[in-house]
Amino acid sequence: MTDVFINYRTGDGEKTSALIDQELSRRFGRDRIFRASKSVAPGQAYPAALLNGLRRSAVLLAVIGPDWTNFRARLREPEDWVRQEILEAFACELPVVPVLDGRKTDRLNKADLPEELARLADLQSVPFSTHDTEAGLKRLGDVVADMVPGLRDLDRDAATPSLPDTVTNSIGDVGGTAVQSRDFTGDVGGTVIKGTNGGTIHTGPGDIYQNSRHVSGGRHFSGDGMTYFEGDHHGDIRHRFGGPERQEDDGR
Repeated sequence: MTDVFINYRTGDGEKTSALIDQELSRRFGRDRIFRASKSVAPGQAYPAALLNGLRRSAVLLAVIGPDWTNFRARLREPEDWVRQEILEAFACELPVVPVLDGRKTDRLNKADLPEELARLADLQSVPFSTHDTEAGLKRLGDVVADMVPGLRDLDRDAATPSLPDTVTNSIGDVGGTAVQSRDFTGDVGGTVIKGTNGGTIHTGPGDIYQNSRHVSGGRHFSGDGMTYFEGDHHGDIRHRFGGPERQEDDGR
């Protein structure tokens, strides 16, 4: 299905129409944009292809260059395709958006137009500066996305919510920001953790297995205010709750 039909005249606005086609095709999909020199296949009946593409569209962009009104004689000819496409859009009640190509292109004046096309002068136009094509193409793409709701889901430039850098969690009396990594050191809820193959773990004040006997790594320790663990974790754990800190040296 075609959603956007680009109307232009060869020799006046054709380069800009090609840029518009390229950008809108990138943003919404090639099959959603109709431009005669691209969309009509070799050997295909030209009049039928143009009218069918137009009738399947949701909006017509009329690219109007600085010399557009200099073709006034042709605009009065029934066989002129620029004229026919715009009149067909009016007949199908499609929105028509004049795209003013270049800073020197002024808004259309009814006095310069055939009576059948005079209503073009009353339509809100979109200026397109060739000195800042990137901004002009983005603005035109945004206009099209707003006018054709079906294109919004296809918009490759639509903003997507970014993921947070950190995850905040709270379970019980533990709350704050959690940062996960393979090896890290830092304060997480009052605990310092360092490495996975060696290092220390310090916990805050508290009575943990006081006056009890513990076995770890083949060694026995009894608590007198401190419990010492050493074994497969390749590190040591020291619990302090008011007494002096004690540490065994095993020669490593």
